[in-house]
Amino acid sequence: MSHYAALRRLRFILLLGLLLALPACVRPGPRPIIPPETTPVIQPTAPLIDPTSAAPLSGQLGTPVPDYTGQPTPDAAHYEVAPGTTGTAGTHTVAAGESLGTIAARYNTTVAELIALNALTNPDIITPGQQLQVPGVEIQRVVGPEFKILPDSELVYGPGAAGFDARAFVTALGGRLVSHQETVEGQSMDGPAILQLVADRHSVSPRLLLAVLEHRAGWVTQAGPPERADLLGAGGDVTGLYRQLSWAANLLNLGFYGRADGGLRGFNLGETTQVTFAPTINHGTAGVQRLLGAVAGVTYDSWQRDTGPDGLYATYVRLFGNPFGYAHEPLLPAALVAPPLELPWAAGETWYFTGGPHGAWNSGSAWGALDFVPPGEQAGCIQTDAWVTAMAPGVVVRSGHGAVVIDLDTGEGQADGYAGTGWAVTSMHLETRDRIAAGTRVATGDRLGHPSCEGGFSNGTHVHVVRSYNGRWISADGDLPFDMSGWLSSGAGAEYDGYLTRDSVTKEACVCREDVNAVTR
Repeated sequence: MSHYAALRRLRFILLLGLLLALPACVRPGPRPIIPPETTPVIQPTAPLIDPTSAAPLSGQLGTPVPDYTGQPTPDAAHYEVAPGTTGTAGTHTVAAGESLGTIAARYNTTVAELIALNALTNPDIITPGQQLQVPGVEIQRVVGPEFKILPDSELVYGPGAAGFDARAFVTALGGRLVSHQETVEGQSMDGPAILQLVADRHSVSPRLLLAVLEHRAGWVTQAGPPERADLLGAGGDVTGLYRQLSWAANLLNLGFYGRADGGLRGFNLGETTQVTFAPTINHGTAGVQRLLGAVAGVTYDSWQRDTGPDGLYATYVRLFGNPFGYAHEPLLPAALVAPPLELPWAAGETWYFTGGPHGAWNSGSAWGALDFVPPGEQAGCIQTDAWVTAMAPGVVVRSGHGAVVIDLDTGEGQADGYAGTGWAVTSMHLETRDRIAAGTRVATGDRLGHPSCEGGFSNGTHVHVVRSYNGRWISADGDLPFDMSGWLSSGAGAEYDGYLTRDSVTKEACVCREDVNAVTR
């Protein structure tokens, strides 16, 4: 690395600690959410099901269940793996600002050894919270099971979930989820609303989240399951339904996008076992394996049961039928082209590029988001009269919890009112004041709302923009970069670092308002 590049990277890391730092942004999802203050209270009804029947519960409640017979086809091997061996290794949890170089120095090893120990295909990309093997104690290395748990399209909030009403489903079953109440970001919400919010923000299928909740805690079918503070197995101080579900959804995304986009080959299961994903499983199955390998108290034997045909898969089948009956493949067509967009502010205005490619929502999702702040001198969470504008024409399918989601008039779906088909663009952290209503048809440049800190966690007023296709996050530093008014996005190998380039001009993300990151539409 050149002296200039080293200084630039150091400047970027230091600036991330300033008031404008934007460490967490969010993702709203495919279907509108009724604001908590107007959410109807629906009393549980007596389950109209036959507990002795093998028919899926959703079918017994009158929802058609796709017919599926046979076994899913194994994927073509995504990579080659050596047979499992026992070696000497320990674990290290990556902290913000760390690199392979700093971790290698800490453990008196080399970057090359860390790459080999962890089977990293892209050593420039490591994320906070990721577990890495380091020289240390004995650890068993194994290759995970080849059993496919669900298709990719049943992990993301995509085409297969169109029309699924999670609230109606759980209300008919009368489980514990229906009567649950909790305060989320200062608002009182019931269990079905919390589940929908988590599904929306992470773009994870609500059917999968319900299967996880039933498998771990029995909250979907049982009105009085045993009370557990550690509901889904997050452990530590992760309390409450919203935080437990968010933890689970984030790990599902971590396994899915880590393997699909980031070169993730496996993970550490506890302190004794390193799992390499079987090369012939799909990314959705990897996501489920990653979640089930993180629950508190997991052992290699219990993980094998949970990831086999009698584990979470069986719970899903009991609730909804065979998950492969809902498959929509491929999620991303081979000839997919990113739609051209406009910068999300009025022509003639100059805003500042403060966040390069980073998580679409939470740390486990694809690096699908970019951040911008409006002009001004103040920092922190301030109120502004600046306007965020529509980047393309379409229909607003969700407006709430800080988010505006626009189903675009392009690609599969053609603005069908469901963001889980075709292209959708999300503008996040928009203030409640003046925010556009769901159902509104917009043209490019129409006003959507004012940037703020609303929705999730943010400590600086900004707008966070992200794209999805068929419910799958699209990376801002991959093969389908943002194209905004001719500016193309790219990454620099570290979350939040990156560039916008148009013709011969390049702007670099900076937690500042300077010429280096000033972008004029």
